[in-house]
Amino acid sequence: MKRLTATASVMLCAFCAAHSAHAQNPDPTDIRGCTAIESDAQRLACYDHATGRVNLPVAQKRSDVEATTSGSSHRDDQLISSDAPGNSDVAKPLSLLDSRWELSPESKLGTFNLRGYQPVYVMPAFLTSNQNNRPHSPNPDNTVAGAGEHLENIESKFQLSLKAKVWQGVFGDKGDLWVGYTQSSHWQLFNSAQSRPFRETNYEPEAMLVFDTHYHAFGWTGRLLGLGVDHQSNGRGNPLSRGWNRVIANVGFEREGWTVMLRPWWRIPEPRKDDDNPDISNYMGRGEVQIVHEWHGQEFGMMLRHSLRGGDRNHGAARFSWSFPVAGNLRGYMEVFKGYGESLIDYNHNATYLGVGVSLLDWY
Repeated sequence: MKRLTATASVMLCAFCAAHSAHAQNPDPTDIRGCTAIESDAQRLACYDHATGRVNLPVAQKRSDVEATTSGSSHRDDQLISSDAPGNSDVAKPLSLLDSRWELSPESKLGTFNLRGYQPVYVMPAFLTSNQNNRPHSPNPDNTVAGAGEHLENIESKFQLSLKAKVWQGVFGDKGDLWVGYTQSSHWQLFNSAQSRPFRETNYEPEAMLVFDTHYHAFGWTGRLLGLGVDHQSNGRGNPLSRGWNRVIANVGFEREGWTVMLRPWWRIPEPRKDDDNPDISNYMGRGEVQIVHEWHGQEFGMMLRHSLRGGDRNHGAARFSWSFPVAGNLRGYMEVFKGYGESLIDYNHNATYLGVGVSLLDWY
């Protein structure tokens, strides 16, 4: 798109408001969930609940408590309870999805708390052997003419991703409305000949209505059902402008140590003459699957995306990520991507990428 739409402005304003608003009805959550809360007072209250400093049973994941108190990340089936004198209640561990989406009543933190969304990371080295020097599109106005850009195959990449609940209990005690914002940037840090430009930055505001679910299928528990509206663009002018709008469904499943999110979407049509990338769904897909596995304090992620079409419209991508403890909340981070659409400007460009760096927040 030529510029960020009004949707992005609305989402950004929502996050600014979140800095000053107080949370409602704080309840226990896991410690990693506490680290993502921006408000000092609410974050402290969350830690008090999570560490058993109030006379209430605390629902926590075993691995979070061990990682905080002893540096160990071993995960088992034991249950955690409050250490308050005389308290004999035993609380169930929080669901994996509870730690990010506050699904169950005991994990609710109220509204206007900034939380982590997608991974937050910095990769000083992000490499490819096939840099996209001449971006193109079926729309002639969005094709780079001539020899194209002079880009280095090694650059840096970083991502910021946050969300906040703006309405808890949309339908009585059912359904929460969240807004999210993700920004990822590719920086030609090592390209001194071109004054180290930012090659690409993608902006992605969205709104999601999320429901807590409880059903079982093939050994998995269905825990989340959501529907949202998503805008993604790079905020540039022609010929480098790219963007699209989608309606996205989210269906979340989990079992011990595993989370799977199914995300089919429908692209909201645009007039052909104004469409920067009319064939984007045939490359960046019509849906994806996100798989996350926690093991001994490490987190492994796999994203699989496909166009759901055959023939010359048969395209897709896969991303594998790995994060591991380094010191405190700082974690090492590695990512491998293969396929189309690593960024919007590369939506129809097939390449392999490898990145290494550090992260502050992971998927779950």
